[in-house]
Amino acid sequence: MPRQTKRTAEKAAPPKRGARAELTLLGKGPAKPQRKLETFPNRHPERETAITFRCTEFTCLCPITGQPDFAELEISYVPDKLILESKSLKLYLWTYREVGIFHEDLVNELLDALHDHLQPRWISVTGHFNVRGGIAIDVTAERP
Repeated sequence: MPRQTKRTAEKAAPPKRGARAELTLLGKGPAKPQRKLETFPNRHPERETAITFRCTEFTCLCPITGQPDFAELEISYVPDKLILESKSLKLYLWTYREVGIFHEDLVNELLDALHDHLQPRWISVTGHFNVRGGIAIDVTAERP
């Protein structure tokens, strides 16, 4: 175990609430699916900072058969004033677990919801859906 110095102890201290007081999901009790995206201020809006989330365990349902569809989602964006908090994204994506939706609709619906909430400079959502019936489907949608 590494020796804890004053410098590492300072780094390990919990962050101060201040500007992050509006985050209600992070660090709270048992998680449950919910359609609530949370953000915090971008402290470096003058920079072109690219952020990418990868969800390797996404599930939804086929709208015709009701069978589960599995995918890896990749969400990339360049923020303007707001940055997406990752736990809220995880809980938001969890709400699709019992939703019957076509792959193309899912990617576009997610793109629109994130774009409308974040108002980023640029955003892209890609769904890499697992093979079903011998065919894998990749769907990408983006907005400036």
